[in-house]
Amino acid sequence: MKERSADEAAPIVFGEKLASSQAFAALFRDGMGLVEETAAYLDGPGRQESKKLERNAALAYATESMRLTTRLMQLASWLLLHRAVKEGEMTLSQANKEKSKVKLAAGEPGDPETIKVLPERLRVLIDRSKKLNDQVRRLDANIYAPPLAPDKPQGSNPVVRQIGLLKAAFEQDGH
Repeated sequence: MKERSADEAAPIVFGEKLASSQAFAALFRDGMGLVEETAAYLDGPGRQESKKLERNAALAYATESMRLTTRLMQLASWLLLHRAVKEGEMTLSQANKEKSKVKLAAGEPGDPETIKVLPERLRVLIDRSKKLNDQVRRLDANIYAPPLAPDKPQGSNPVVRQIGLLKAAFEQDGH
């Protein structure tokens, strides 16, 4: 009988592998870049554009820029927590406890008529932040998905399988 090495005996923790993957590195780089780009826009050209808007459009600008900033700060917090896992500064379990303070909401779609009156660059940033939010929510769901029991093959319980499929579908749509 072949003996198992220590490497073979230890299960692979999917969440930790995913958090240290190239996909996470790209998501982190894109996310933090979007935070910097948005801050630069809102402090510079966006501020100038907002001063030229009519009263209702200016109110919409203020509201939507606040939503955008809040969404990006939550995403940046999540990304930084998981970079700390990747760097070995904290465990996935510790990050899971800390991430309870981070709100990764599906995001309000916003009134299309209100969004329409905003400057184009702000609309683009809002759209990109929502796409980033969807990506982070999917990654979060994958990292923290409960592992399958080794003695139960996937799909053995049709109800559990359907619930899993529904959950995955809603997470992909951002609902």
